[in-house]
Amino acid sequence: MTDTPAPRIRLDKWLWQARFFKTRTLAAKVVAGGHVRVNGTKTDKPGARVGPGDTLTFAQGRDIRVVRIVAPGERRGPAPEARTLYDDLTPIKDNPPLAPRYEGGGRPTKKARRGIMRGNIPPFE
Repeated sequence: MTDTPAPRIRLDKWLWQARFFKTRTLAAKVVAGGHVRVNGTKTDKPGARVGPGDTLTFAQGRDIRVVRIVAPGERRGPAPEARTLYDDLTPIKDNPPLAPRYEGGGRPTKKARRGIMRGNIPPFE
């Protein structure tokens, strides 16, 4: 019985194929900058080999992504195909409001401003 090893692929190529980065060059720069962890160990080598079962931790935008590789991938296909290459382990967090709003009434009217200056009306009632 032959025990064939799991197929392995370059880290930067896998990140690109799984559509985490728009270009392979960008993926390689992120890895070379030391911003990716493979199984909890920092790596700065875009050519590091990864395969099924490996866990990757990296920053994407303002979020920290944690993914487990399921398949090495053969090509950069459409997004639904790319989602089959990994299990997303990133904890789900509540979405904060995009733009917090001021709860006041806005700019005071001329009458309210005169009252504020006289001390009769508290600001922004």
